[in-house]
Amino acid sequence: MSTRTRVAVIGAGAVGTVVAAAAIDAGHDVVVCARRRPERLVVERADSVRELDVPVLVDPSEATEVDWVLLATKAQDAAGAAAWFGPLVGPHTTVVVLQNGVDHAERIEPLVPRGTRVLPALVYVAAESLGPGHVLHRMGARITVPGAPGTAASTARATFSEGPAVPATELSRTDPADRFTALLDGSWLHVERVADFSTAAWRKLLTNVGANPVTSLTMKRMSVIQHEPAVRELTRALLDEAIAVGRAAGARLSDADIEHTMEIYDGFAEDDGTSMLYDRLAGRATEHELITGAVVRLGEQHGVPVPLNRAILALMHGVNHK
Repeated sequence: MSTRTRVAVIGAGAVGTVVAAAAIDAGHDVVVCARRRPERLVVERADSVRELDVPVLVDPSEATEVDWVLLATKAQDAAGAAAWFGPLVGPHTTVVVLQNGVDHAERIEPLVPRGTRVLPALVYVAAESLGPGHVLHRMGARITVPGAPGTAASTARATFSEGPAVPATELSRTDPADRFTALLDGSWLHVERVADFSTAAWRKLLTNVGANPVTSLTMKRMSVIQHEPAVRELTRALLDEAIAVGRAAGARLSDADIEHTMEIYDGFAEDDGTSMLYDRLAGRATEHELITGAVVRLGEQHGVPVPLNRAILALMHGVNHK
């Protein structure tokens, strides 16, 4: 019997397939859980094409308990993925939420068995599904989790659900952030820890709030933000509203975050897209509720007006209307 760490990746889309490849590179036993079984799983990069030799399960009854569950579905599909948690999650399993949004643990905790360790994670990987089981990894190789860099930070313990309390002397061995960092050691995917995860999550949300709905609604790639002045002005205004909401929610954001986010957008190739654009091109539902919707809902909660994001959300509702 193998003594290697058992990892289940839920979701065979762009992020799930890329993360599964990293877990394989780190030397673990990996299984992918998906709604449909593709003929093969392929990760394509500028300099390589690689086929993943891993089992793909499509029925939760086929699954068995694992050490790690990496949830990589789109955020709006999390409830549909919940059927996998029962057979996969045991008393020592950690669930890592590799999704967009600012409320990872709060969304997933009701779906997993009581006491399950839930670790939120921000994924900085740009990947596009070219077809069933075929992913183009364009750029990015970083995941951010709660915790002080280089330590098993106690600040992380208040940020995410970690199950039963453990003695301080055991923290470095049992802290999910530390163990997740070690899990991907030896792969090309780097895990970084940040003490102020709330601010990090809002900064990640900013990278989605502007580019995702704008590219999705215009059906254009990043060049539309980089070179169309009116669209660029709108994008900045969407970010400005989101920063006001984030600050009201306790994130340490400033106007400098607008400039930083626009620099990120300008760093993309002109033909790069976003996850919401790729979803529209493929005829899939978009995750606007966890991106623009989060800004609108939290704006209402904190009394911050967000008229532009509200208008964008209404248009995304229209785009997704059946």
